[in-house]
Amino acid sequence: MAVKTLADLLGEGVEGRGVLVRSDLNVPLDDQGQITDPGRIVASAPTIKALAEAGAKVVVTAHLGRPKGEPDPKLSLAPVAARLAEELGRNVQLAGDVVGQDALARSEGLTDGDVLLLENIRFDARETSKDDAQRAKLAAALVELVGDDGAFVSDGFGVVHRKQASVYDVAELLPHYAGTLVAAEVEVLAKLSRNPERPYAVVLGGSKVSDKLAVIEALAPKVDTLVIGGGMCFTFLAAQGYSVGASLLQEEMVDTCKQLLEQYADVIHLPRDIVVADKFAADAESKVVPAHEIPDGWLGLDVGPESVHRFAVLLTEAQTVFWNGPMGVFEFEKFAAGTRGVAEAIVTATGKGAFTVVGGGDSAAAVRALGLPDDGFSHISTGGGASLEYLEGKELPGIAVLED
Repeated sequence: MAVKTLADLLGEGVEGRGVLVRSDLNVPLDDQGQITDPGRIVASAPTIKALAEAGAKVVVTAHLGRPKGEPDPKLSLAPVAARLAEELGRNVQLAGDVVGQDALARSEGLTDGDVLLLENIRFDARETSKDDAQRAKLAAALVELVGDDGAFVSDGFGVVHRKQASVYDVAELLPHYAGTLVAAEVEVLAKLSRNPERPYAVVLGGSKVSDKLAVIEALAPKVDTLVIGGGMCFTFLAAQGYSVGASLLQEEMVDTCKQLLEQYADVIHLPRDIVVADKFAADAESKVVPAHEIPDGWLGLDVGPESVHRFAVLLTEAQTVFWNGPMGVFEFEKFAAGTRGVAEAIVTATGKGAFTVVGGGDSAAAVRALGLPDDGFSHISTGGGASLEYLEGKELPGIAVLED
């Protein structure tokens, strides 16, 4: 694809120009509003820093959480602005609104090298509107903040699968470029899609089969190994005729899972043992049982040790690995062993020369929560949904609009 990059923009010169950057700064917060995983801020900083150091007047737009199109103090980007300033080693102003009087006044006062972060873009309902005209109005207001000679840099890979004002519509109004993060993500996913080295193993976890069905159908014919864990494995186990107790189950997906198991019997690998609990809690009573002997009233919260060993053998022999979704409720220490074991097997594969990709979202959070090294993986994506849709073969609007 012919997409201009940040390097192209820097080559053209940005000193004194306004540059609008769409970043993905959607980091998790705890109950006190503290950032629990700054990974996306760290990943977004290089593009912003390069522009600021080149003398651009940088205006950054991003979202946090899912506000309902109006301001929500709990989802202010204030903690993000503070953490971004630390990462950049320079002051980051935070506008009190999205494209209102404060944002306009602050943007007009920017000098070369300044960085302004607009308040949560999703505080404005037009950002996610299905009405093209409404999104276009917000996009025009964003463009006004950087001026007629401004430029747009798309660096929020986690949102490029969304046709939203700050992702798609602004690119139609300004000269547009892929930031370093977006360019790197696309390069990695293209490598997975086109001609991956074999054996090629994919690990999918998470709660619902329906969320991953399209990627399962897209990848199963292309991979050598497809490991399925997390909450969605119970619907597959039910498709084998097993009782899954009180475990998460999508009954409407059982027949679909049965068909997948029949068609890809030599590729799909399910857990053989399960860590079950008497309740969904960190202090629940737990035990390991065979996958076909989950007791009534108990729920599976992790894959068992035999399964981890089997999966690890498959993964450490792979030359290409893509992982999206935890194996269990890793947030509870008692049910983190499955996710840790799979992650450590992928780290081992990386050390043996395999190309390994963590597909964003909960998997990336798990890597950091479990204290595993970022460099134990070839690439940790910042966009779970976007990476899955790319691998499904879908067109990503935020990428397509950058193509010239």
